[in-house]
Amino acid sequence: MDPDAVKSTLSNLAFGNVMAAAARDYQKEIVAKEKGQAASASHDEVDLDELLDDPELEKLHAERIAALKKEVEKREVLKRQGHGEYREITEGDFLGEVTGSEKIICHFYHHEFYRCKIMDKHLKALAPVYLGTKFIKLDAENAPFFVTKLGIKTLPCVILFKKGIAVDRLIGFQDLGSKDDFSTRALENILRMKGISQLCLHKQFPHKMN
Repeated sequence: MDPDAVKSTLSNLAFGNVMAAAARDYQKEIVAKEKGQAASASHDEVDLDELLDDPELEKLHAERIAALKKEVEKREVLKRQGHGEYREITEGDFLGEVTGSEKIICHFYHHEFYRCKIMDKHLKALAPVYLGTKFIKLDAENAPFFVTKLGIKTLPCVILFKKGIAVDRLIGFQDLGSKDDFSTRALENILRMKGISQLCLHKQFPHKMN
């Protein structure tokens, strides 16, 4: 037999043995991984069962459910008091409205004033979000007694009440750069600094606002 042919055959056999051994090793590694994953899954299941039976976690869960229930009940009470929407009231309603809630924002307006309509638009957007504060508006022309009592000389005039007491106000657009194109966000920031409260279970006010 040709020596070169014998050498080639032996070389091929050696390479075949190496590949076979590599294949066996790879198969063993795959099996080992599968066993490890199965064991890990079994361990996770045991841990999960232990967590589900943990009395401390059950207590925390019960407390969270109770807190959510209380929050929902509070929201319903506020809605019955007129919170969550921007409503028009009459002079006869005024005292009952401002003393019937802890925090109130009242917009004194004139139906022909363009800036009052701008303020209306922004307050209407904020009212559903800031459920902890009641948002109302009153036609100044039809409420001369309270306009005089509160010293209102410029419209729009937005007055903040706490427990029936006027604590702050926005006169015209002075705090808003004296411009008509201010954003709802700008008004929101001013009102937040003045103390309006947000009561909301699942959302914050959108970042993009006009």
